[in-house]
Amino acid sequence: MSDQAYDPGAEGAKMTFRDAMSYGDYLHLDALLAQQHPQSDAHDEMLFVIQHQTSELWMKLAIHELAAARKAMNAGDMAQMFKMLARVSRIFEQLNSAWDVLRTMTPADYTTFREALGPSSGFQSYQYRMIEYVLGNRNPNMLKPHEHMPEVHKMLSDELEKPSFYDDVIRLLFTTIDGPDARLPDPQLRTPHKAVPEVQAKWKQVYEDVGTYWTLYELGEKLVDLEDYFRRWRFNHVTTVERVIGFKRGTGGTSGVDYLKKMLSTELFPELWQVRGEL
Repeated sequence: MSDQAYDPGAEGAKMTFRDAMSYGDYLHLDALLAQQHPQSDAHDEMLFVIQHQTSELWMKLAIHELAAARKAMNAGDMAQMFKMLARVSRIFEQLNSAWDVLRTMTPADYTTFREALGPSSGFQSYQYRMIEYVLGNRNPNMLKPHEHMPEVHKMLSDELEKPSFYDDVIRLLFTTIDGPDARLPDPQLRTPHKAVPEVQAKWKQVYEDVGTYWTLYELGEKLVDLEDYFRRWRFNHVTTVERVIGFKRGTGGTSGVDYLKKMLSTELFPELWQVRGEL
């Protein structure tokens, strides 16, 4: 969206973009709009391609925001970090809305081009995997689908070697309450984050004394908000897949809906959810 209205009758309407950057130049629209290459003549394959391409663009922005949020938090700039986390939540709200468009595709529509997909599957999205790894859902076995892409495999492997965003949150939680010499739980580097009683106890302190720990309380709620939207995205994914292909196996070799339903039970920040039962 331009920040200035275009008035054809204005003197400025005589200008030319021959030597100036235009809207299309800035966004590289020619290149962007040339990236849709359906593998069949089926009408609905264009919807399928654009749905997944736009999702990848939103995930690219989510990764960008999470990296900046992590940096801001570790620098003590909580206001900026909160803004970025709120934006990530809105990104997943946008991703949720996109399923409404894809659900206009019926099972009969999908079968007209499903074979053209070959073994490709959203299961292989390395950006989605990076989001999970950054937030703390770390399963090293999920590196295998990316072994044929050395740079991607290394990027994901490197992420597993450093504390997750949530591990950094836990460090802040403990040092804020107990001071810089606080005894910290070990970061969970190469395993999905499991609830730690000591972490849950610290969150309980925060939620029982909001006045003293307002910043940590706000951080906890921002994380719950983010995971709420993330869970809805997973649920809508499951519902859409079940609606379109039922319980057939997924194109990437997964069990399809059964696999996706198992993922619904995964908690990114388990202590923040479980502490609610103690308040």
